[in-house]
Amino acid sequence: MTTTTPAATPQPKKSQSQWSIVRTQFFRNPLARVGMGLLAFLYLLALFAGFLAPYGLAEYSTSERISWAPPTTVHWRDENGKFGPYVYGLKRDIDMETFRDKYVEDTATVCPVKFFVRNPDIEGRTYKFLGFIPSNLKLFGVDAPCKLYLWGSDNYGRDQFSRIMYGSQISLTIGILAAVLSLGLGLVLGGMSGYFGGVTDTVIMRLVEVLNAIPELFLLILLRAMFPVNANPIVVFYIVVFLLAFVSWGGIARVVRGQILSGREQDYVQAARGLGASDSRIIGQHLLPNSATFIIVAMSLAIPSYILTESGLSFIGIGIVEPYASWGSLLSLAQAGGFETLDARPWVMLPGLFIVLAVLGWQFVGDGLRDAFDPRRRR
Repeated sequence: MTTTTPAATPQPKKSQSQWSIVRTQFFRNPLARVGMGLLAFLYLLALFAGFLAPYGLAEYSTSERISWAPPTTVHWRDENGKFGPYVYGLKRDIDMETFRDKYVEDTATVCPVKFFVRNPDIEGRTYKFLGFIPSNLKLFGVDAPCKLYLWGSDNYGRDQFSRIMYGSQISLTIGILAAVLSLGLGLVLGGMSGYFGGVTDTVIMRLVEVLNAIPELFLLILLRAMFPVNANPIVVFYIVVFLLAFVSWGGIARVVRGQILSGREQDYVQAARGLGASDSRIIGQHLLPNSATFIIVAMSLAIPSYILTESGLSFIGIGIVEPYASWGSLLSLAQAGGFETLDARPWVMLPGLFIVLAVLGWQFVGDGLRDAFDPRRRR
């Protein structure tokens, strides 16, 4: 006699929330994963810039000129076969054919590359980790008289690698700050315009049209010219952030206004109004959350445009000023050298590579978010 086992009852699939579906769809996109990896790498560089940079942001030698020194060669095994990174000293000479400075290794001076070093007596090498923890610990460095220029030096003899690390903090931070401020202005003004209508709507929309009628770059240059050129560099940083946000909130406000107009007559809004909810609560708690998809995608796509705009302003000399540096201001050295840059000192173009990587990373992430939120593109 045989017995039959009853078939197992299939378990119902657990329902997924909207954010869970979006997260799954986002990480299925290979370019979105690449973008996340690029951004994680770049923002880690910015976070640990002071630790990774062997020299200070504006540190250079006052006793000898080391302008446009090429990248330092790091040797890994000495003549006796002993393993360990070390560098030779530098000797400056003149190339009698091109009359340019040239640097040769001084094999009589050998300096080992040290790791986790502290330089408490050297001005400019102290930094604030996470913005508030003073520290002078460096990942690597060499003792005087040797120099360790991994990516060469600039016209003042400052380490290009260190300045790119510190410049990442400005270039990457300014994009996020400007995007948040622009988004905040667009949400507030667009929400007011769509919800209240009438005179409020007319004034805000006419202001948006005026801003859109003026070319953005011209408006930025005009507004920046209203502030003193020799202002405090920190003040200049916040001025640039404000200007980038001020000229860019109009597009966000227009879209938010349209979404508020379509949602303010919905039943749940009328119910909230009937229960005595204030206008600010209706806008903030009921109407704007429906724009979350647009807000997230718009912010991720706006950040790279702000990075490019800031780089352009600094490139032409009206953005971030000395002694601070951004990738745009560092890239201006390549333009100042003309065609000689390509031939004699190509390392000064490295900041441009980091700008490209940051913009590509944010574009990939923005495209991935847009596809993840779109039900028609889900797999």
